[in-house]
Amino acid sequence: MPDAIVIGAGPNGLVAANLLADAGWSVEVLEAEARPGGAVKSSEHVEPEFVHDEFSSFYPLAIASPVVRALELERYGLRWRHGPLVLAHPTEDETCTVLSRNLDETAASLDSFAAGDGDAWRTLFARYRRIEEPLLQALMTPFPPVRAGLRIAFRMWNELPELARFALLPVRRLADEHFRGVGAARLLAGNALHADFAPESTLGGFFGWFLSSLGQGVGYPFPEGGAGKLTESLVRRLEAKGGRVTCDARVHEIVVRNRRAVGVRSKAGDATARRAVLANVHAVALYLDLLARKHVPARVLDAIGKLELDPATLKVDWTLDGPIPWTAPDARRAPVIHVAESIDELTVTASELARRLVPSNPFLVLGQYSMGDPSRQPEGKETAWAYTHLPQGVEPGDLAERMEARVEALAPGFRALIRKRHAWTPELLERANENLLGGALNGGTAQLHQQLIFRPVPGLGRAETPVRGLYLCSSSAHPGGGVHGGPGAIAARTALRNPR
Repeated sequence: MPDAIVIGAGPNGLVAANLLADAGWSVEVLEAEARPGGAVKSSEHVEPEFVHDEFSSFYPLAIASPVVRALELERYGLRWRHGPLVLAHPTEDETCTVLSRNLDETAASLDSFAAGDGDAWRTLFARYRRIEEPLLQALMTPFPPVRAGLRIAFRMWNELPELARFALLPVRRLADEHFRGVGAARLLAGNALHADFAPESTLGGFFGWFLSSLGQGVGYPFPEGGAGKLTESLVRRLEAKGGRVTCDARVHEIVVRNRRAVGVRSKAGDATARRAVLANVHAVALYLDLLARKHVPARVLDAIGKLELDPATLKVDWTLDGPIPWTAPDARRAPVIHVAESIDELTVTASELARRLVPSNPFLVLGQYSMGDPSRQPEGKETAWAYTHLPQGVEPGDLAERMEARVEALAPGFRALIRKRHAWTPELLERANENLLGGALNGGTAQLHQQLIFRPVPGLGRAETPVRGLYLCSSSAHPGGGVHGGPGAIAARTALRNPR
């Protein structure tokens, strides 16, 4: 009988399992699919010798996360790779904004749009550096993050009102206040929409600044050989600590006795947990599928029915006969590309999503690997993908073709290089990973009304659930989506503080 059962071998489940094992607990992880990893997997599913990340790909939050760093996964086979640049944002007028780990290079790019914008970025990045450590620690802490918050307050005491205002700004307003050129606005707004924030959304400025600052500081790294190598290192570390991962072991019920979770029923059989059950599953699945209704308070059932998913996703994977021939030379040096003509276009895109329309000019996040990891494709070839969003429950229609047309406009000859492609529709994404409910990537929208004490439902905001000994450790819990281990770490530490 293990001390803890973890449902789901995605990154949060594996982080939680590792932390429990470090504390001396015996841990068994039960995974529904044939392979561990959740949304951190890679394979040659498009064409042999071309390694594609099936879901997530770039991991600035993982390499910056104090939780993941402390696991020392490099000792278990993980190798991070980077491209010459972090990110490029080309447009049809043949200009291109870039983000580089070299601050001078980023500043020079922004100055090419408006003199002085480089220094403005230096100032904003310096602000991030002042609070970087406690800010990242706050993401790994149950809300409210008292100690980390006090450290931020101490470092920014004379600027706290301004920092609070800054954190709430929409990204359009932040760009207007700090920059004069369109290049900086593009960079910040692209990163904000990457995180599910429209140019006019509260908090959008903070997330655009935060992700851009992460890229400036640590890059947007990716595991050598594919995203699955990150999962392999987590599993290898867990097994070295005595933990176990069992695949093809779909859990269909959490067993509750005397209002306490005592085990699970799964495809692999019934299992009892001595101390805790941790659920790395979507909050909707936890409360509506795995728990009997009698164990869930009516207020929670009502709130779960109102949980707002983030937009659905269409992802297209390509194998190519050569690197993408971007007109902008800098775009050939960056593994991550954002495709959108302007912040105004992103406003239109967000409006179309809100009105349940498939975007007319889809915003693309695109990945390409030849300049950063030659192990992913044969020499001279390219492994690439792009994703975009569409409203929940709306058919994508010809969206994949329009995605390709957007790339072709910026890289004439792109389509002629396509060998094979695979389109992940929202339905296929959910079928491959049940936590991607409706093809949504983040376990629920990141908008303010579903963050902090509102995540996943008002009044929780923590790993604890209404059932004693049961902890939610998926991206549906605080602090939300992204591969940083936050929900897993918070749940594991909570379980350790509250043993049976």
